Amino acid sequence: MRILLTRPEADAADTALVLRDMGHEVLVDPVLDIRFRDDVELDTTGVQAWLATSRNGVRALAHAGADRGLPLLAVGGSTAELARQGGFRDVRDADGDVTDLVRLATETLDPDAGSLFHAAGSDVAGDLAGQLRESGHAVIRKALYDAVASRQLRPATRQALHRREIDVVLFYSPRSAACFADLVAASGTLDECRTIAACCISERAAAALKDVPFRLVLPARRPRQSALLDLLKQCVL
Repeated sequence: MRILLTRPEADAADTALVLRDMGHEVLVDPVLDIRFRDDVELDTTGVQAWLATSRNGVRALAHAGADRGLPLLAVGGSTAELARQGGFRDVRDADGDVTDLVRLATETLDPDAGSLFHAAGSDVAGDLAGQLRESGHAVIRKALYDAVASRQLRPATRQALHRREIDVVLFYSPRSAACFADLVAASGTLDECRTIAACCISERAAAALKDVPFRLVLPARRPRQSALLDLLKQCVL
């Protein structure tokens, strides 16, 4: 199949290799540009652990010179593995979504032992801090990076849409799905999406595509790349 990958550049290359090894043709158009903030100073006074809800959160912590000795609680396996590769020595994997991350924190961390630092982007989905505060934890949420939306689709993407050369679009976040919806509307290529299937990392990502007339919108059973790629079997015409 011919697949459009909307994942940010830092992760798109590896995913594209996986897809090509599966026999697919891949076109990459990251609809979000991840920009780490250089003016961030991390004060770890009273902090007992880092919270990472994405791979970009881990990258942002590393970029800001975070203490690798503090425990890092990661939302899932991919985020956890990146943290280990980045030198974080005590990495704990929630193996799920934000709800699972909250559960891991409440089951393994003592609220009296210190605050939790959420390495966030400027655009935050969900209420991780609110859920943790309900269980007595103090949470510091700081924007360490910005996910900047593209102003337009890449020329190769627009051409492929016009020629109806795309079979599937992969979405790794609600924000990227919403950005893509805005971009196809702005480029006048909504109608071209009628022959395309959308595979989404979550129900929330799928919901962000409600105004795009895809022939099929499928959410993954779990927020995992493996579960997302499993959806491709359902997209064969």
